[in-house]
Amino acid sequence: MTQEPLHKIAAFDFDGTLIQGNSPVLLVRYLQKRGMLGKRVIGKILAWAAAYKLRLPQNEAWVRGLVFTAFEGRPQVEVDAFLRDFYDDVILAQKRFRPAADAAIKLLKSRGVEVLVVSATFDPIVQRAHELHDFDKVICTKMKVDHNGNYTIWVDGPCIEGYEKVKAIRKYGDKTYGKGNWELVAAFGDHHSDRPMLSMAKEPYAISPDNPLRREAARRGWTILDWDIDVEK
Repeated sequence: MTQEPLHKIAAFDFDGTLIQGNSPVLLVRYLQKRGMLGKRVIGKILAWAAAYKLRLPQNEAWVRGLVFTAFEGRPQVEVDAFLRDFYDDVILAQKRFRPAADAAIKLLKSRGVEVLVVSATFDPIVQRAHELHDFDKVICTKMKVDHNGNYTIWVDGPCIEGYEKVKAIRKYGDKTYGKGNWELVAAFGDHHSDRPMLSMAKEPYAISPDNPLRREAARRGWTILDWDIDVEK
């Protein structure tokens, strides 16, 4: 009996991979300009960001809750629309989505590969990108909604960061196609926290990587690509 070919999947990180920059950082600036985050909250976020740069262990859910204090108690529909506007006003207007990313997605899809975006950033932001670009599925961090349909400051499930990306891809692949019926043929990431996802792929790509990932990629023979672009301010 001839064995059916495995379903092929590719996974992309979002921030620093598909787009130039980091969408949560850009969102905090966007909220700050509109007076939607207090100075104390901004100070905590900046302290978290400094520790993150030093690669110290961090509570990913906690900082996302801090950002969502701007939206606590507001209707999900309203907030999701706001985040769509943020994408259009900043990421789209400043042309932050990388042309090389679009080209890679197009090439993969021409070869029959399903393209996932797997990211720790807020789901509505990437869903907006999904409407404008040709990837197939978004797996991102979601925030809890209360029984009245309003956002809380709590993460709904895990933050899709580090090894959680591997777990999310496996969960999706096994649920959709069955265990053993799919394979991760390629993965793209820019940050050292993307190493578990890249290690899972047949073809790992380090995209304009940070120094730890660059060293790891060089050591393991992974492809390193420079997708950096100038951003329109």
